Amino acid sequence: MNAPLKAVSGSERAGATLAVAMREIGREARKAARALALAPAAQKNKALAAMAEAVRGSRSAILAANAEDRAEAKSTGATAAFLDRLSLDAGRIDAMATGLDVIRKLKDPVGTVMSAWRRPNGMRIERVRVPLGVVGVIYESRPNVTADAGALCLKAGNAAILRGGSESFRSCRAIHAALVEGLVEAGLPRSAIALIPTRDREAVGMMLAGLDDAIDVIVPRGGKNLVGRVQTEARVPVFAHLEGVCHVYVDGKAKLGMAKSIVLNAKMRRTGVCGAAETLLVDRAGAAKLLKPLVTMLLDAGCEIRGDAAVQAVDSRVKPASKADWGTEYLDAILTAGVVDGVDAAIAHIERYGSHHTDAIITEDKNAAEKFLREVDSAIVLHNASTQFADGGEFGFGAEIGIATGRLHARGPVGVEQLTTFKYRIRGSGQTRP
Repeated sequence: MNAPLKAVSGSERAGATLAVAMREIGREARKAARALALAPAAQKNKALAAMAEAVRGSRSAILAANAEDRAEAKSTGATAAFLDRLSLDAGRIDAMATGLDVIRKLKDPVGTVMSAWRRPNGMRIERVRVPLGVVGVIYESRPNVTADAGALCLKAGNAAILRGGSESFRSCRAIHAALVEGLVEAGLPRSAIALIPTRDREAVGMMLAGLDDAIDVIVPRGGKNLVGRVQTEARVPVFAHLEGVCHVYVDGKAKLGMAKSIVLNAKMRRTGVCGAAETLLVDRAGAAKLLKPLVTMLLDAGCEIRGDAAVQAVDSRVKPASKADWGTEYLDAILTAGVVDGVDAAIAHIERYGSHHTDAIITEDKNAAEKFLREVDSAIVLHNASTQFADGGEFGFGAEIGIATGRLHARGPVGVEQLTTFKYRIRGSGQTRP
C-alpha cells in the first residue's frame, strides 16, 4: 500500500527552492575558483580595470538603487550612524572605483615563492602562495564591501560568494552588476563573483554550513550579532573580529596639540567604523595639562563622554561611566574616558576591556611607546597616529575584505596576501627515502 502523501507548505517549497539555488551557486563558484587559480595576472587585471570603468559608468544606477535603500532604512527608524554606513554618493562611488584600480596595480600574490631551500639529499623545496578557493563574505549595511571583497578575492585567485545586508540589497545588486560586466569583458566566469539574490536569512545559514563543501572560508563584516552568529554556527574557518573596542592612551609626555588632533580624528572622523576610538585613557601624570582640553574639545564637537570621577570633575557635561561602558563598542558619537596611572595601567586596562582590534598611544617618550607597541596584544597597535588608520586601504592593500583579530592565518586587515594559503613544490632528481 502506498504511503500517504505528505502535505508541503508554501514556506517548505520556498526553502527547498532556495536550497537548490544556493547549492548551484556553490557548485558554480567552485568551478570558477579552479579557473581563477589558473588565470594569468594580466587577465585578472583586465577584469579589474573593466570593473572600475563599469562602476564609474553605473554611477547613476548605483545612486538610484542606494536612494531606495536609504529611503527604506529611514522608514524603519535607522540611526544616523547606520545611514552613514549605508549611504553612497558620487565621492564614495569614485573611491570605490579607485580602490579597484589600486587593487589591480598590486603585485599578484599567486605563485609567489615565499621561501626556498635545498636539502642535503639535493631536493629543492619551495613554499608557494596559492588561492584559498571559494571565499564567502557576509556583510551588513556597507554596500561598497561588494566591490572591495569581490576585487580582493579575484586578485588573489579566489571565487567569491557575497551576501550583502538586506538593507543594502538594491545597492549591492547594482554594484555587483558592474563587477560581472568586468568579468565578462575579461573572459572570466560570471560566477567568479556571485551575489546571493535574496534577502532570506536562511541563505546565511546555508553559507555557514559550507554549501556542500563549496566554501573554504567565511568572512563576516558587520555588527556583533552577525559576527557572533557566524563564529558560533560556521562549519568552515572564519576570519573575523567580534567588536572594535579601540583605545587611545594619551601618555603624560604627549604633546597637547598632537593629542587633540589624533583623539578628535580617532573618535569623530567616522564614528560608525570599527577603527573608531571608543575609550580615551589619560595618564594621571599629565592629566592637569591634558585632560580638560581633550574632554572640552570632544564635548564641543558633539561627542557624549561617559567618564570616571576624574573625568567628571573637569566638566559638568560628562556623564558617569558604568562598568559596561568600558567594554562597549558604541559606533556612535559616544566615548568612555578615564585616568590611569601610566603606561602599565593603560596596557592592563586594554587587556581587560579591549577586543584586540586597534589601540594607540600618544607620547614623545620612546620607551613608553615601544613598551606599548610590544605589550598591547591587538591586531593593530599605533604610536602617534589615529586608530582610524585601521583600514586595508591605508595599509596599502587597496582595500580590505575585513579585519581579523584571531591568531590563525590572518590578523589585522585581510587583503590580497591574506586571501592566499600556500603549498610546497619539491623538485628532485630521483631521490627515494631510505
